[in-house]
Amino acid sequence: MEYKNGENRIYAVNDEGVEVGEVTFVPTGDDMFIIDHTGVDDAARGQGIAQELVKRAVEKAKSEGKKIVPLCPFAKAEFSKKPEYQEVEASK
Repeated sequence: MEYKNGENRIYAVNDEGVEVGEVTFVPTGDDMFIIDHTGVDDAARGQGIAQELVKRAVEKAKSEGKKIVPLCPFAKAEFSKKPEYQEVEASK
């Protein structure tokens, strides 16, 4: 699985070159973005792709000094499960 950065998204491409998942975000001001969608094709589920996409969005925020508002239900659940994500979560 290869993960690539796109415009306002990070996406996963399988070994056949087919896009199988993405996390999308909306820039909000200079120092924040909102994760508004995380999705993985049905055939590719159960491989940890969605978790990896959210993790990469968190890494992006850390490297750019930004905060995240996890609006999408999956991202919100990931943030609640992983205390290490709290440092980039925007104040509630």
